[in-house]
Amino acid sequence: MKGRQIFLDHYQGREAAALMVDGQLSDFLIEADAPAPGTLYRAIADRPIKGQGGMFLKTPDGSAFLRQVKGLAPGQPLLVQVTGFAEAGKAIPVTTKILFKSRYVIVTPDAPGLNISRSIKDDERRDALVGLIRTEVGEFEQGMILRSACWHADDEDIVDDANEMLDLARRIAQDSEGDAELLVEADGPHTQAWRDWSDPADVDTAEGCFETGGVLDALEDLKNDRVEIAGGHYYVEPTRACVTVDVNTGSDTSPAAGVKANIAMARDLPRQLRMRGLGGQIVIDPAPMPKKDRRQLETVIKAALRHDTVETNFVGWTAMGLIELQRARVRPRLTF
Repeated sequence: MKGRQIFLDHYQGREAAALMVDGQLSDFLIEADAPAPGTLYRAIADRPIKGQGGMFLKTPDGSAFLRQVKGLAPGQPLLVQVTGFAEAGKAIPVTTKILFKSRYVIVTPDAPGLNISRSIKDDERRDALVGLIRTEVGEFEQGMILRSACWHADDEDIVDDANEMLDLARRIAQDSEGDAELLVEADGPHTQAWRDWSDPADVDTAEGCFETGGVLDALEDLKNDRVEIAGGHYYVEPTRACVTVDVNTGSDTSPAAGVKANIAMARDLPRQLRMRGLGGQIVIDPAPMPKKDRRQLETVIKAALRHDTVETNFVGWTAMGLIELQRARVRPRLTF
């Protein structure tokens, strides 16, 4: 089926959301047991970690770890936000740079100013959005980013969203003293889908829509580590230390086979990592190809990562010809 479809249902007894684009699963969100990115705590400083420039904090959901803690004393309360999912047995990663994120705006208390998404190219619309916020919302001390969804949104919806996020930011700022406490829970998959999948789409919220919409069939494919691509296949295998990606050309032994398979993998890999909820260190073993073609492959990988919704850095090539990526752990790993 052509076009974009959003399905809001449950999977394995958990709230979940699926985005299908032209009949192919493009993104998948599922509820996790662990605190999700965006969760906001009033935490209590516990003990510093010498040599690592960080400190353990006490939260209602267990120990958290904060980097860059200059001037922070044990016992001091502070506001922190979860930035990713912790590896098994490790503390929750948090930051003091708090964001209040919704469909149309992101409020940034520590970065004053009004900014507009670069995705909004129309200068008239950009000027109109600035005027709308200045006229209808007024002055505010916090920073604000107007997201790409504002381009074609109703002005009233944008103003309501901005006021709601500013009000939340003000209330949280006044709640910084006291014992460790959960202040704001992260958005669930259904709310996150409304917040981040803002391009026009048909939305299906009927119970069982994952089955009728083909989502369950697409998830079945994710049980297999092997991914078929033009010119070959590749494997995505998570280990405790990293995620390994191995590219193969199959029966094609022509000189251009390696380049063709590697480029097809590079274009598809962000989608696979996104749907499987994989992050951390990514190590790619590309199919054999001439060194002169590395620049072309690197360009394709970087272009694919720029369009991904999860921050991923291209680290570089190793001496053994492997490719290293560093990807944020902002999704729970999909398990079956």
